[in-house]
Amino acid sequence: MDTLFSDYFLPVTLAVITLGMGLSLTEKDFRNIIVQPKAILTGIFSQIIILPAIAFLVASLSNLDPIFKVGLIVIAACPGGATSNLITYILTGNIALSISLTAVNSLITLLTIPLIVSLGLETFIHESSELHLPVWDTVIKIFLITIVPAFAGTRIRKWKTDFADRLERPLKIILPLLLLIVYMGVIFINQGTEQATRRDFISLIPSTLSLNFAAMLSGWLIARLMRLGKRNRFTISIEVGLQNSALAIFVSSFLLNNQSMALVAVVYGSFTFFTTLLFGWIVKKIS
Repeated sequence: MDTLFSDYFLPVTLAVITLGMGLSLTEKDFRNIIVQPKAILTGIFSQIIILPAIAFLVASLSNLDPIFKVGLIVIAACPGGATSNLITYILTGNIALSISLTAVNSLITLLTIPLIVSLGLETFIHESSELHLPVWDTVIKIFLITIVPAFAGTRIRKWKTDFADRLERPLKIILPLLLLIVYMGVIFINQGTEQATRRDFISLIPSTLSLNFAAMLSGWLIARLMRLGKRNRFTISIEVGLQNSALAIFVSSFLLNNQSMALVAVVYGSFTFFTTLLFGWIVKKIS
């Protein structure tokens, strides 16, 4: 059951979600990012450098078990994912920027995840571990789940503009429902934290919420410092503030073989869609 879900249902659903978002994009949206790269460079810097620093600070200030502290570091080491892209889509942010940041950071984190997680292990539990991410498999998945569907969406919009416009309103309901199904599957099928207690779950909420909020705020402030436009500011804050908890579960459960670390990502993924959506809506309104 878990193999069927992770190997087939999960990637196909994520590709469909990206295709749906791609229907609202044109080639010009992606071209603008290349011509004016300040926004994507700001997002990459915030996610690769600032976010892990915030995670180390939150972990150091918390009273969590050291294993859970490393779990926070694992989350911060991961890139954004379909969730951050979808929230940007719902709030009519810069979807092309969000998808581009997800794709680029997913490639960069192939190198940075082992470094950041190893530093977390040495800092909090005084252990070292060699992580080997499936490089080519990850590259292919990024290409098939992110780049191809988004490009296909832009083609459909170019050839069938009226059709794409008619789908925009229902997709803002359908796509979040699809993502909800995906995360329910990730949490209840793949996470494997059956030994976790309710007390563990509750104890992790303050730290994971602090990481989520501090990352969003820092992303927004840095984008504002760089004098980026309103849409780019809250798009970057969403991308920096909301990480791929499914990947964090995979790193913790399968690469580090530690279900307690995976629980941190499960807790994080259980509420951050809603907190990030709320934060993004607020900063959009007050900007």
